[in-house]
Amino acid sequence: MIPLVILGSTGSIGTQALDVLRSHPGRFELVGLGAGGGNPELLAAQAAEFSVPAVAVATGELPGFSGEVLTGTEGMCELASRVPDGIVLNGITGSVGLRPTLAALASGARLALANKESLVAGGALVREAMVRPGQIVPVDSEHSAIAQALASGRHEKGLTSPTLTGRSEVSRLILTASGGPFRGRRRSELAEVTPEQALDHPTWSMGPVVTINSSTLMNKGLELIEAALLFDIEPERITPVIHPQSVIHSMVEFVDGSTIAQASPPDMGLPIALGLSWPERLAGVARPCPWDEPTAWTFEPVDHEAFPALRLAAAALAAGPLHPAILNAANEECVAAFIAGRLGYLEITDTVGKVLAMAGEADELSLDAVTRAEDWARATARKVMA
Repeated sequence: MIPLVILGSTGSIGTQALDVLRSHPGRFELVGLGAGGGNPELLAAQAAEFSVPAVAVATGELPGFSGEVLTGTEGMCELASRVPDGIVLNGITGSVGLRPTLAALASGARLALANKESLVAGGALVREAMVRPGQIVPVDSEHSAIAQALASGRHEKGLTSPTLTGRSEVSRLILTASGGPFRGRRRSELAEVTPEQALDHPTWSMGPVVTINSSTLMNKGLELIEAALLFDIEPERITPVIHPQSVIHSMVEFVDGSTIAQASPPDMGLPIALGLSWPERLAGVARPCPWDEPTAWTFEPVDHEAFPALRLAAAALAAGPLHPAILNAANEECVAAFIAGRLGYLEITDTVGKVLAMAGEADELSLDAVTRAEDWARATARKVMA
């Protein structure tokens, strides 16, 4: 069996990953679970069901668990470094997932990466931490789709990594977005949006921060940054499009004019399972598309005036190595304020844009520099909101 550690086990990604393990017993040996501590009862139940010897809890203890309990970010990093011949699934939400990502890569483990903030905040740090090609397998449905499409191309130097392909044959990446609950609305129609409305996503069931980010298209902006870094491609060669059916999860356009798309009903179980078993596919993970039934897929351009997050993300990526971390931290602060009723919906991206405009130049990229940049961004966002 393949040793496996799941970080963020009580969240959406983690619980669905455990469903994959239940459907394929004997395939993986779950040796560790990590969670933020907000749902200790679920974490304890997961540990008991899978006889997990060690857990990492961001805060507090885990009553009723008799195994090893690690605490804080250091505990998450320790757990992530324990399976050098196995897999670490990082499903943590937020930039707090960066350090466990680096720990997993340094250990030699394969990293099934669902924590997009690791690449957004860490950038080159994550790429430099890789000890071999193909060590990162993307779990986001869009990046998993791109990896699958790239696998149909010609790999230079015999590489079989999901994140490395012959770039000379790739024209561009097409990053699809559902458009969220406010697709088609003009900017003037978004001023009175409430948190309850923004949390009502028409397609996906996700955590509150990701759901709000999806409604503003900031989630797609973070994915644009992640795709540029993960697949080593210029952001101007990444084209976001609105695809409300969420069946085509992303595409790769090649220089000969052909486009390879990955299609499946919206179900995160498939990219999660593929992240764990890459390049092998596990049977019966998700239902296939009903090709013999009438259906229609539509594609629309992004309305950048109503949803400026994508342009903010591209600008942050171009501005400097720390600007994506500033973008993400400021956005997290604004989303929290919006959910709490202290900030208007349109003010989320407006405030993030103001914080980015106030950021100075920085050439250093280190863990300490990322932390300082994030702290500055959060404090500056609070001042702008005030």
